[in-house]
Amino acid sequence: MTKVELESFLKSFILFFSSLGLLIATLFYINYAKEIQTLNETIFSEMRVCSYDFKCDQFHMDFIEHKKQKLYTLYRDENGLSSYYPIPNSTKNIMLLRFSSEQYNKELQTLKNDALVQFATVLGVVFVLSILFSFYALYPLRNALMLTQEFIKDILHDFNTPLASLRLNSSMLKREIGENEKVNRIEQSVENILNLQQHLRSYLENHTMQKEQFDLKSLFEEQISLLEKNYPDINFKLEVKSTTLLANKKAFTRVIDNIITNAAKYNKKNGSISIVYEHESKNLHIIDTGKGIKNPKRIFDRFYKEQERGIGIGLHIVKKLCEELGITINVKSEINHGTTFILNLSKLTLS
Repeated sequence: MTKVELESFLKSFILFFSSLGLLIATLFYINYAKEIQTLNETIFSEMRVCSYDFKCDQFHMDFIEHKKQKLYTLYRDENGLSSYYPIPNSTKNIMLLRFSSEQYNKELQTLKNDALVQFATVLGVVFVLSILFSFYALYPLRNALMLTQEFIKDILHDFNTPLASLRLNSSMLKREIGENEKVNRIEQSVENILNLQQHLRSYLENHTMQKEQFDLKSLFEEQISLLEKNYPDINFKLEVKSTTLLANKKAFTRVIDNIITNAAKYNKKNGSISIVYEHESKNLHIIDTGKGIKNPKRIFDRFYKEQERGIGIGLHIVKKLCEELGITINVKSEINHGTTFILNLSKLTLS
């Protein structure tokens, strides 16, 4: 289950279960109040019968002076339930029947226990129904996502043939006419499309399930060795000790490669890129001396870009990959002074 599917499932479950649970709790409370009223009426009826036949084993009987007490009325206080009845051929005294608080509380506890058992049973049924309902509501979304992903994968696969033809013909054209700005733009556009293709492939994969252990320092050394060939005027500084991570290596490499490549691509001449990992905070800092970013808060927005090159989707996919991998990413930047990407790897670090 992907992150989007899990979020949809949980929201559907919480909404359905909480709304039905609240409704059922309200109904049980009203029913419990009625059960108490029925219990009081039953005890009161038994008291009235007792006042005639004097078979009052469950009641305490006493005779008191008649003052202003209301007859045939049920009273409830800290001593329990009580009621007053007349005595034949007597106007001075009346009969007091009392149902003790211990007995009354025992009856109330029995009602409460029965109500709680019934409530728990019904709530359990609602819990199961909520899960089934959530899966049922999730089914159309999952089908739509699967169809969309399959469609995108097919499109990405079909890109290979025209892109290969473009690269081949541009190379042949460069051999015939030599260095040409228009041919260079064509080649750069082809590279942008290839990078986009790789980003989309990485984004479509389920990175949360496919995890492996790898060394952070070795990964950076591999990436830097590749970039040094394309950017010989950039000074790469690596301050990372051997650290074992547990994550999807391909997705993590895509995140790192995009950030470092951008840092080199938009850097100043003879600039530098520093990669520092803090073991205590688990924060990874990628610092460049490039042009800087005007709006760092928008850098992860889809299609947002501040340079002519690219299409503005690379960092948006980086943000999504970081969310799937459990990486917190932040950006600090200053125009003409450089940019710093801060990635917290606490959820990935093993040592």
